[in-house]
Amino acid sequence: MNRRDWLNSFGMGFGGLALAEMLGRSAAAEQPAVDGAGGVLGGFHHSPKAKRVIYLFQSGGPSQLDLYDHKPLLKQRDGEQLPDSVRGGQRLTGMSGNQSSIPLAASPFQFSQYGESGATLSSALPHTAKIADRLCFVRSMYTESINHGPGVTFMQSGNQIPGRPSIGAWLDYGLGNAHDDLPSFVVLITKNKGGQPLMSHLWGAGFLPTKHQAVRFRSGADPVLYVNNPPGVSKDNRRQLLDGLRELHEHQFAGTPDAEITARIANYEMAFRMQASVPEVTNFSDEPQSVLDMYGPDAKDPGTFAANCLLARRLAERGVRFIQLYHQDWDHHGGIRGGVAREAKQTDQPAAALVQDLAQRGMLDDTLVVWGGEFGRTNYCQGLYKPGGDFGRDHHPRCFTTWMAGGGVKPGTTYGETCEYGYNIVKDGVHVHDFHATMLHLLGIDHERLTYKFQGRRYRLTDVHGKIVKGILT
Repeated sequence: MNRRDWLNSFGMGFGGLALAEMLGRSAAAEQPAVDGAGGVLGGFHHSPKAKRVIYLFQSGGPSQLDLYDHKPLLKQRDGEQLPDSVRGGQRLTGMSGNQSSIPLAASPFQFSQYGESGATLSSALPHTAKIADRLCFVRSMYTESINHGPGVTFMQSGNQIPGRPSIGAWLDYGLGNAHDDLPSFVVLITKNKGGQPLMSHLWGAGFLPTKHQAVRFRSGADPVLYVNNPPGVSKDNRRQLLDGLRELHEHQFAGTPDAEITARIANYEMAFRMQASVPEVTNFSDEPQSVLDMYGPDAKDPGTFAANCLLARRLAERGVRFIQLYHQDWDHHGGIRGGVAREAKQTDQPAAALVQDLAQRGMLDDTLVVWGGEFGRTNYCQGLYKPGGDFGRDHHPRCFTTWMAGGGVKPGTTYGETCEYGYNIVKDGVHVHDFHATMLHLLGIDHERLTYKFQGRRYRLTDVHGKIVKGILT
């Protein structure tokens, strides 16, 4: 006997009545609050600058010191000990906290200034350098998370503990779906990558109804699992089956008004409609060769970062509101030169091409593109010091770099500043909650008003924190 049956039989059925009352309140929780304390639900708190987000998440913690945040002092003091005055007693991970020596390590990459903005970038990013004047570099991001699991979860949900709704789920709850035949929240993961695992809670709905979670597109013949009909089942058979299933679910909902029942109906119907829309959006045969060349040699290989960037643009064109790309293997505890160069080679050209492609189509102005990871890397060497780049860097939450483009963000801007050692922020720090608050603001949402009542309190993406970073806004 399950809990629902037990409640229905307990106390002459009064337990079931109480359950129905609670579920009824849950089903109504998505109705807009008159005082603005609830979700936006199809509207905006103010005029949005961005209609959609493409988030190029680089899992593992890319080294800002080898990509974006040039520190000449590290070259001058290469091999010397990190001064206690700079560390300031801050905690280290268990991987380097027990080292008897924590020597400073200079980047093995060359840095130069690019564009009219004079943005300083690593030689590992030649394609990003060409679009430097379109980007806003935030060098002063920081977080409390020092390990990957909590760090990635924090960036994706505003909390270090799994169970909260992801960014895309919040947007789907607040703004709804802009396309009848595609989900508003799609996840794409680069295939054949290692590093830290990616769990489904990163794009889940948390305590929101499950209809707000992401749909993951995979490489291969079936981009979305279980959408295509099995052998011997026609489209008419599938439609008849879903109609019958819908009747049963509606009958169930009449007796037990659980929001998850209506979410299940909506998910089945979306899956049916995606049978036509998914094959069309994932078919690149209508893309000119010039566009494929712009994204690079991997653009026609489904599941690569290049192909996912091109697919993200196609999804954005069709009204998908939040497109999340994950690219792993940035966790370089050793071999920093080879590791950074390898991941940059896979991601640099496609990311730059995406920004250029959106701009050429007139979509960049209302599309927010974000590139970044869960934290940065240390300015000192993890393990034995080996000059020339054959060393590793540990996790560093105190400062890291994220860049943004389009969607109401100032182009050709570098915001925030770290100390000359690249260890601490000295100007305009941007916390994870500030980052989320700013993203929601650009989408027309007041982060303090997009809330959902769960277990007696109202939750939001930014919890009880966050301020809009006005210095990066147009």
